[in-house]
Formats: sequence, structure tokens, C-alpha cells
Amino acid sequence: MPLIETGSIRLRQFAPKDSPLVASVSDDPLIPLITTVPSNPEPAELEAYLARQHGRFSQGWGYSFAIADRDTDDAVGQLSLALRNLSFGRASVGYWIVPAQRRQGRARAALAAITDWALRFDQVHRLELYVEPWNEGSWRTAEACGYEREGLLRSWEWVGDQRRDMYLYSRIAG
Repeated sequence: MPLIETGSIRLRQFAPKDSPLVASVSDDPLIPLITTVPSNPEPAELEAYLARQHGRFSQGWGYSFAIADRDTDDAVGQLSLALRNLSFGRASVGYWIVPAQRRQGRARAALAAITDWALRFDQVHRLELYVEPWNEGSWRTAEACGYEREGLLRSWEWVGDQRRDMYLYSRIAG
């Protein structure tokens, strides 16, 4: 698992000490719906979440990083780089930040770091991310990192018990 450091953030493997972070977002209205964060923050569920993050690369899914403060190493969120479509030259990015740490540039720093890192690989020609239209903070983060909105994907995926629209953003190598 690579360690990526830049500016004020560190992208690193999840550790047992990150369980409180995961537990803190288990009651978030969105994060457990679009990720594998458990809505039941019991110790066994938190341990299973951390184990899933460790297994992402070995299972061929991609990478799951804890976004951590570079000075304290305290985790503030999660960032994934999914490689399911790598044979087509595409990878996708997703991220979340704990509410108390939002609007401090941490998502932008993490997205910029993973974008620069991923686009160095010959196999990655295109990075994609999907953002619900109402999530202005997330799409502004994408735009600040050079991602371009390509369009609205209507009824793109299930979030909870309903189909949701998503903006498609991309960043192209070169």
C-alpha cells in the first residue's frame, strides 16, 4: 500500500486507530449509503470495515486510503481509487471527509494528490468521479483539481432506496 504525502495531508492505509473516525460517520445521512461504512458502529462492524479497506488492492478492486493530517496522522476521511475499468484506461475516485473537518481544503488536497499519483501510470488515461448535483462542495472540489463536468447521468445509481442523478466529472492524462 503506497504512502502519499503532500502539503498538509497523508494518504495511508487504514489502521485500527481509525475506528473512531469510521464510527463517527456511521450516522451520517449519506456516507453509509454510498460506501461500506457500517450504519451500526459496533466493534465487529468497524473491524470488518477496516479489513475490507485492507483487502481492496489484493482483491483487484483498487486502493482505499485513510486521509490523514500529515502532522498528527489523525484520519479525517477516506479516499478510494477504483481500478475496475483499468483495462479500458479508466479509474474512478471517491472521497468523504468527516463533517468537523470539511471546508478546510482536505478533500481538495487528497484529490489533487491521488490525481497526480494515478495519472503517472501508463495504464490510466482517464480519471472519473461521480457527484450528486446537490453536493456543491464535492463538485467544487473536483473542479478545483482540474476535473471537468461532462454531463448529468440521469438515474445513474441507487443511493439508499432511490435512484439518483450524478454529475460525471473527468480528468484526462496529459
